[in-house]
Amino acid sequence: MGEGSGFLMLESLESAQARGAPIWAELVGYGASCDATHITHPGVAGQVAAITMALAEAGLKPSDIDYVNAHGTGTPAGDAVEAASLSAVFGSHLAKMPVSSTKAVHGHLMGAGGAVELILSLLALNQSVIPPTANCRVPDLALGLDVVAEGARSAQLNAVMSSSFAFGGSNAVLIAQRLKVN
Repeated sequence: MGEGSGFLMLESLESAQARGAPIWAELVGYGASCDATHITHPGVAGQVAAITMALAEAGLKPSDIDYVNAHGTGTPAGDAVEAASLSAVFGSHLAKMPVSSTKAVHGHLMGAGGAVELILSLLALNQSVIPPTANCRVPDLALGLDVVAEGARSAQLNAVMSSSFAFGGSNAVLIAQRLKVN
């Protein structure tokens, strides 16, 4: 558990440009589901549904995602289900798509977690640096993930995904990408 908060300002492109505001990213996809599988044991179907909805709304293919900030609670059941969900959606792209979780740094912030993790995903996007999964020295190879461990990784990122999977099967996924300038 942790304590924290974070907020982002969502604004129309026209308004932000008129103010000369720095634009971190464009929020392009959102997906949510509630599969109510179990109070503490997540289910693959609901997570897959949320990820698929976010990709569809974004108009992106799974191979367009360059980095996933996973929910990553660090529990055997939660991590295995999340890895299975990512595998179901991303298929062979999963082997070359970096995944990390920032929870080991800030703790599980419950309701504030989604905002803080999206902020960190946007920082990764803007700074071209993927944050590591802190204290993860030997990733579980059986999960089939390219876990960023032991240190940050430089990478050119164009689209990132942040997932939040809560008690009782409440699932939310956001996708952001660099603003495309015409």
